Amino acid sequence: MSEITQLLAAAERGDARAAEDLLPIVYDELRRLAAQRLAHEKPGQTLQATALVHEAYLRLIGSPSPPGAAGELKFENTGHFFAAAAEAMRRILIDQARRKGRAKHGGNRRRVKFDEAIHVANDDCGTLLAVDQALERFQQIDPDAAALVKLRYYAGLSMADAAKALGLSLRTAERNWTYARTWLHRELSSKD
Repeated sequence: MSEITQLLAAAERGDARAAEDLLPIVYDELRRLAAQRLAHEKPGQTLQATALVHEAYLRLIGSPSPPGAAGELKFENTGHFFAAAAEAMRRILIDQARRKGRAKHGGNRRRVKFDEAIHVANDDCGTLLAVDQALERFQQIDPDAAALVKLRYYAGLSMADAAKALGLSLRTAERNWTYARTWLHRELSSKD
C-alpha cells in the first residue's frame, strides 16, 4: 500500500494530521492537473491553478464526515483519489462558469487588459456548460467512458494514466475515448 493510500485511509478515519501530511505529497500532481485543465479555458479566466487545487482539496479532504455519514468519501487507492480530484475540479469550473454567466456577475462579459479591449470577441461561457450537460447525458449511457472523458478533459491525464486510474487496459481506454469523442461531438453539433 502506497504512502498516499495509507494517508487517505487515515484521513478518512478522521485523522487531521494525515490530511495535513497528504497535501504536500499530492500537491504538485494536483497543481499540474489544475494547470493543464485551466490551459484549456478561455482567456480571462480569473481562477488560478493554486486556487483550483486548494478548493478541490478542501472539497475532498477538508471537512471529514463522521463515520457512516451520507456522502462520506472513501478512496480505494491513489488512482481513485486523483479521479475524485478531477471530478471536484470539474464541478468547481462548472460552478464558476454558471456563476459568471449570471447577470449579477457580469453575464457573459469577461475581463481583459485595457490594451486588449479593442480586440475582444464575444465570450461564450456557455461552451463549458454545454459540454458538461452533454457529458451528464453521456454518463447515463456509458459511465465508464464518461469517467475516462472527465479524467482526460478535466484533469488532463494522459491516456495511459487515465486507463490505469480506471483499471482499464490501454486498448479499452482508447476505444472508449474514440466512442466518447464521437458521441459528444455529435451531441454538441446537433445543439448548434
